[in-house]
Amino acid sequence: MNRRLPHLVWLRTKQPLLSCAFQRHPLSKYQARGFHGSAARLISDPYKTLNVDRNASTSDIKKAYYKLAKQYHPDINKEKGAEKKFHDIQAAYEILSDTEKKQQFDQFGTVFDSDGNPMGGSGGSGGRGGPGNPFAGGNPFGAGNPFGNAAGGFSFNLEDLFGDAFNGANRQGGRRGGGAAYMEQYQGNDVEILKTISFKESIFGTNASVNYNVLDACNACEGTGLKKGRKKSTCSTCNGSGASVHYLQGFQMSSTCNACGGTGVTISKDDQCGHCRGNGVGQSSKTTEVKLPCGIRDGTRLRVSGAGDAPNVTKGPNVRTVKGDLIIRVRVKPDPRYSRDGNDIVYNCEIPMTTAALGGQVEIPTLDDTKLRLKVPIGTQHGRTVSIPGQGVPIHGSLSSRGSLKVQFNVKVLRPDNATQTALLEALADTFNDTTAKKVNPSWKPFENSAPPAEGEDSDHPSRLKKIESFLSDAFKRITNKKDDCK
Repeated sequence: MNRRLPHLVWLRTKQPLLSCAFQRHPLSKYQARGFHGSAARLISDPYKTLNVDRNASTSDIKKAYYKLAKQYHPDINKEKGAEKKFHDIQAAYEILSDTEKKQQFDQFGTVFDSDGNPMGGSGGSGGRGGPGNPFAGGNPFGAGNPFGNAAGGFSFNLEDLFGDAFNGANRQGGRRGGGAAYMEQYQGNDVEILKTISFKESIFGTNASVNYNVLDACNACEGTGLKKGRKKSTCSTCNGSGASVHYLQGFQMSSTCNACGGTGVTISKDDQCGHCRGNGVGQSSKTTEVKLPCGIRDGTRLRVSGAGDAPNVTKGPNVRTVKGDLIIRVRVKPDPRYSRDGNDIVYNCEIPMTTAALGGQVEIPTLDDTKLRLKVPIGTQHGRTVSIPGQGVPIHGSLSSRGSLKVQFNVKVLRPDNATQTALLEALADTFNDTTAKKVNPSWKPFENSAPPAEGEDSDHPSRLKKIESFLSDAFKRITNKKDDCK
């Protein structure tokens, strides 16, 4: 997609009013051109400029203009002063192609705006300041223009007023209407790609290689779109002006020429580069190495300046192209063992309920490829967290300053698979005075005929221990006899 800016419209009546082009783009991808008033240049004699006689017909004037405009177009003629000559030719044709302006010049030797101020010319019948010019001496503001232009007409750069509103619009543009060099700038599109990395790579950083396709300048023609030794041709639609003029109900409107895109030049088929077919650009595969910093988060976007698409235009002496950017969106693959909480790493450690009740010791693997021995406190509850400092996410990209590794204990409840485990768990339940636990075999209840323990009575009281011993002994006998009967 060519991101060239639209050439906006100006309006004017039959009387010569100020005309200007104001260009903008919502993303500040801009083309900078000078802004100028109609016939703002001082042309001493438009007839001499176009090399035509004063009695020349409209057809002869037009032919002369087309011939000279093609000869001195700045994209074709690189001689010094060619561009100034080109603008003089345009200004002269603007006077002689307009019946009213031509009549004013023939009578007074100049052209006047709607307020009666002279806009160009210094000779002719009567001449400027001569006996035939009632406006001798210009206007009461001095130099013939209340806006301070020494040329005696509207010739000011709106870019100086509004440039800052568009990221400091291109100051290389200059003033085309005033004859100085101008520059057109185009910027390519940004290219966004997805890069997936592991959880460990997101913590410690990595050097990633990314492959992608972009629009790049043609290597064969170096972006000009031309065969070697060939030149661009003046656009036959707009005759090199870069604008198309339309008339609607007495108003004159100008818009960007669709044939040349406002450049004023085109490339014929015979002159087109065989590789890019005159486009100056083509698809190209690229590989870029990018350093992903440590501690990078999922969804982070990294921008590589100038690694995106080239603008879809052909290069030229007054055309500046700027590539778009490469945007890398990072996706961190989830890890089955670890998760991230800010600058901390969370590790879920599963322990059996016996270890949680009795306490113990577990090994904790770290992302540093080491193992830490961690003590499990007696009576550890499900969800309890223990922090190990200095084993978390690097803070501000520094490995010397890291968050914590948070070990979260998940207590696994055991399910009895045989009679022995059931008997022991039942005995354990009775030991802890658990009255809600289910008893699988009521006949195994050790204390069903005994009175409940008195308040404050120790579970390790000899009488209670004797009963538990009898219960377990009887349970093991039953289990042993069952096994013997099965043989």
